[in-house]
Amino acid sequence: MKKVGIALGGGGSRGFAHLGVLKALEEKGIKPDIISGTSTGAIIGALLAADKSPDEIMEILKEIRITDIAKLGLPTNGLANLGNLRSKLDKLLDNKSFFDLKYPLHIAVSNLFTGKVEYISEGNVSKAVQASASIPILFSPVEINGQLYVDGGMLDNVPVKPLVGNCDIIVAVDIMPIEKVAKIEGVSAIFARIFEMSVGIQQGIKESCDLIIELNELAGYNILDTNHNEKVYEIGYNYVKNMDVSGIDQLIE
Repeated sequence: MKKVGIALGGGGSRGFAHLGVLKALEEKGIKPDIISGTSTGAIIGALLAADKSPDEIMEILKEIRITDIAKLGLPTNGLANLGNLRSKLDKLLDNKSFFDLKYPLHIAVSNLFTGKVEYISEGNVSKAVQASASIPILFSPVEINGQLYVDGGMLDNVPVKPLVGNCDIIVAVDIMPIEKVAKIEGVSAIFARIFEMSVGIQQGIKESCDLIIELNELAGYNILDTNHNEKVYEIGYNYVKNMDVSGIDQLIE
């Protein structure tokens, strides 16, 4: 059997689409053997690497609200921090290190000091995920080994690079399409729009992928709005369910 790698992109609440994609791929006989993720893709990737199913992850994330994972503090380097997210993940993952996970996992983070993307694959999983999900300004940076890290999506929103050479088939899932808008109202909407415009698949990365899943139907869903989780899940699920992945099936066998 060929080894399958999957890269899960960042995109806030649009991340529920990843679970639909993973569920539909699983029904088609495609399951990842190695995982990489950024931001919300890092959260889902960590749970997936700990051998939790898409259905289990869906139930876990449906019960978590932004107020549960973000802790307000003095606005010195971020309006809030994701320390509560780290605590919840530590409990869900039983405080695992990358070494303890069932499947290899790579988490993309942006190093504020060097201005470069890094892919973490050792140490505490929850802390790496916290860093990868810490959207600049909105959430405080996370210190790891004397370096400050923020959302990996700023520099690599669909982290395919750590999969190259480590698996036979690469699947990339992009949940951050950009569409033209006629009106933007409110600070949160402006912030979400700026973030959408700053991330995407790195140039040249597509050539490394055997299957790229780009969910353009998600364009109308605000990345900070969690009121449409079921619908977002269905978009991911139905898109892959209706895809012809026979070429990938043949490669795996």
